[in-house]
Amino acid sequence: MSTPPSPEVRTLPVPDGLEGERLDAALARMFGFSRTKAAELAADGKVRVDGSAAGKSDRVQGGAWLEVEMPAAPAPVRVVAEPVEGMEIVHDDDDLVVVMKPVGVAAHPSPGWSGPTVIGGLAAAGYTVATSGAAERQGIVHRLDVGTSGLMVVAKSERAYSLLKQQFRERTVDKRYHALVQGHPDPLSGTIDAPIGRHPQHDYKWAVVAEGKPSVTHYDLVEAFRAASLLDIKLETGRTHQIRVHMAAHRHPCAGDLTYGADPTLARRLGLSRQWLHAVRLGFEHPSDGRWVEFASTYPDDLRAALDRVRADSA
Repeated sequence: MSTPPSPEVRTLPVPDGLEGERLDAALARMFGFSRTKAAELAADGKVRVDGSAAGKSDRVQGGAWLEVEMPAAPAPVRVVAEPVEGMEIVHDDDDLVVVMKPVGVAAHPSPGWSGPTVIGGLAAAGYTVATSGAAERQGIVHRLDVGTSGLMVVAKSERAYSLLKQQFRERTVDKRYHALVQGHPDPLSGTIDAPIGRHPQHDYKWAVVAEGKPSVTHYDLVEAFRAASLLDIKLETGRTHQIRVHMAAHRHPCAGDLTYGADPTLARRLGLSRQWLHAVRLGFEHPSDGRWVEFASTYPDDLRAALDRVRADSA
């Protein structure tokens, strides 16, 4: 019988800038854990401060030595070739494929997700994508939330992967979304510039937090209704849940987005079981010759029906 590997133990001094922070918050900042994972490690006795066990809510002192038994690396995630109902191929050439991702589909496999994926759907359809990137997300240059539908581009060649990633990093890609949000933003067109990071209490959520990454969202009114507004949204940055977090922080969550405080009564009235958010347009320089290309997508049936209902309510 083989002997299991010894756990990795990392030791670091607490930076002076974290003086007085809770242990779980300090661990999250120093080691990149979520606060939930940090609290679990402390509860399991896998964290010591200056040689003594410590609780998640203990306050740390600058210069104190933290010893942390690192969690085991997650098992590798395997791509399963599986047809994806409703996923449409919008464009296909030697370098890339543009797809219309339906709701309920992830961009790629990940721990804890056993549902359909864009990568699995492409594999089932016989597509070969770039090998760059982690094994489970090869060819993926950007993502959409499972609960968000719309346009995604996937690289098929290594050159396309590199050049598309560069465009996303340099923020030259034109990513446009339509969102039905509750109420009426004031002003009706504007910019939300607020940093986004992990939610301090809920590991599965994100929030506007002072220590978050710079995040900029531009929005314009498309149509106003009695209870909601349809917005055209352009992302300058691409943080996880960015539109959902920014609109909720602006007190106008996406209709149906119960995770970020949307009114469940309105969601039921509109027949929504997810956030009303769709990636309607995607523009970028084609990696083969640098020409500008743009792709557009119509609303899926559930979002169109909800929009018809909110229009009827306003008539």
